[in-house]
Amino acid sequence: MNKTALPVTVEFVTPDHYSAWLVYWLEYQKFYKVDLSEEITLKAWARFFDENEPMYCAVALENGKVVGFVNYLFHRSTWAENDFCYLEDLYVAPEMRGRHVGKQLIEFVHAQAQEKQCGRLYWHTQETNLRGQKLYNWVAEKPGVIEYRMPL
Repeated sequence: MNKTALPVTVEFVTPDHYSAWLVYWLEYQKFYKVDLSEEITLKAWARFFDENEPMYCAVALENGKVVGFVNYLFHRSTWAENDFCYLEDLYVAPEMRGRHVGKQLIEFVHAQAQEKQCGRLYWHTQETNLRGQKLYNWVAEKPGVIEYRMPL
C-alpha cells in the first residue's frame, strides 16, 4: 500500500459517482453471470436518490476515486417489529481486495441499520464466492438458511 495514500472512506453515493459505479456494477453482473437491462440499471440508480424509496448505495473512495460500492435496502418483516436491512450488492475493485474495503462497506451498512433500529442485517452470496465468504464468515454468522427461487 502506498504510504502517502489517503485511507479508504465510505460515503453515500452522489450523482457524480455514476460512471465509476456503472463500471463496477457491470463487473458485478459479469461475476454473477447476469445481464441486467439498461432500464433496470437506471431504475436502480434513480431509486438511490428517491426519498420515497428504501434503497440506498454507498461507495468506497480512495483519494476521491470510487473503489467499491454497496447497495442495500430496508424492508418490513413478519419476524420482527422493526424493519430488516438487506445488503443486496457488494463489489470491491480487484486491486483493492484484501485491504478490508469490503469490511468497511459492510460496516457502513451495519451503522445505517443500527441507526434505523433494524432487527436484522443480512445478505446472500453464491456458494462459489469463496473469497467473499471468507470476509462474511469473519464479520457475520452463517445461519444455515437455504434460498429457493421460482421464476415469475
